[in-house]
Amino acid sequence: MDFSQVALNHGLTFLAWITGILFIVVAVFLVKLLIDLSALVKNLNQTSIMLNTELKPTLDELQSTLQSVNSIIKNTDNNMGSIKDAVESTFGKTKAITGSLFSGIINGFGTMWRLFAKNK
Repeated sequence: MDFSQVALNHGLTFLAWITGILFIVVAVFLVKLLIDLSALVKNLNQTSIMLNTELKPTLDELQSTLQSVNSIIKNTDNNMGSIKDAVESTFGKTKAITGSLFSGIINGFGTMWRLFAKNK
């Protein structure tokens, strides 16, 4: 064999060994990645179970609180409607009374003005 053929064989052998070593290194890193992902999924599962057990009572309490606040707001709204009706009724009567009182005062001044105008 000549020297170039031997060099080519050594180069191909070196390339095959390096390729095998790289495949082994990549496989090791993939196995490590799969193990880490498995641990991550297990931790996420435990975290979701913990959040579910911790948040469920809190959410139930929050829902009951919101229902209480909602009922208080509805009662307040109904009571404000009653107060609004009472105030409108009171001011409507007051407006009628003051309107008639004001027209009576103007008529009185008009009458007095005519009386004083005749006496002059």
